[in-house]
Amino acid sequence: MATTTLLAGDMGGTKTLLALYGSDGSQLQLLHQQRFRSGEWASLEPMIDSFLNNRPADLPAPGHACIAVAGPVRHREAKITNLPWRLREADLARAAGLERLELVNDFAVLIYGLPHFNDSQQVILQDGEQDHGPLAILGAGTGLGMARGLQSEQGLVAVASEGGHREFAPRNEAEWNLACWLKQDLGVSRLSIERIVSGTGLGHVAHWLLQKPDAVMHPLRSVAEAWRRNSPNDLPAQVSLAAEGGDPLMQRALQLWLEAYGSAAGDLALQELCTGGLWVGGGTASKQLKGLQSASFLNPMRDKGRFRELIEGLRVTAVIDPDAGLFSAACRARMLAESSGKLA
Repeated sequence: MATTTLLAGDMGGTKTLLALYGSDGSQLQLLHQQRFRSGEWASLEPMIDSFLNNRPADLPAPGHACIAVAGPVRHREAKITNLPWRLREADLARAAGLERLELVNDFAVLIYGLPHFNDSQQVILQDGEQDHGPLAILGAGTGLGMARGLQSEQGLVAVASEGGHREFAPRNEAEWNLACWLKQDLGVSRLSIERIVSGTGLGHVAHWLLQKPDAVMHPLRSVAEAWRRNSPNDLPAQVSLAAEGGDPLMQRALQLWLEAYGSAAGDLALQELCTGGLWVGGGTASKQLKGLQSASFLNPMRDKGRFRELIEGLRVTAVIDPDAGLFSAACRARMLAESSGKLA
């Protein structure tokens, strides 16, 4: 069967991945991929031009593309976080000779890949029923990403969200004390969820525990103080390593973090009534997979009072593929080709 060539991209302020995929209407196959340093280019147009002009000679030019971008997309335009670039879909498509190019937020784009991930790309955390209802995903990384998907006759519709900036709601005395301390430490009047449920948030939780009097001799105390002063050390990674090595205080930090994460996941499931499934992604999903499979995450996720039974009946899955964003962009490009009748 003939295949259609699709262009997919995953663009951030530091690096950009561009790839060509082939689709026969059912399967996607990665044909060619290249990594670029975003800051070395004046804009995305010449980067795409270079990529396409230097593709293998036997690969046909793509007609449809989806680029996941690190920033909000409004009115078919995107402003890239950490780069002085403003991207416009029409300009990019015209410059690359594409019939259609779509820009999608780099977290919301995952919605398009969710129904197509295979077993090597995801791990089931809680088995359950799935129907054609809404989908949702959240993921702790630099911040806390959230997105939802609505299923229609035309296929999935991804809806971006800034739900990670919702107010953090403490559930117990420990979380209340943590929230009060962190607001004072950061000098803020409100605390968003991602201040705690993110990679940086794990550092905040550990710093709170390490500043207590009984932790004055802990080897990570000085590391946490330096990290708080914007030292380049990776405190969250050191917290995880210490917890794995049996450090009781860092195990407590990781437990508190997982509990807050699980509670946020359950809240999102209720908010979106995601009977089509709930996914957990982001940069920490593969690193903290054991924790996501543990009671520290799952119990707070399920602990939603009268709606506990509903949450227990949902399928919850962790996305562990580091290139999930690129694959998801290819899934969206395939949808664009299908809608135009150009898919082989």
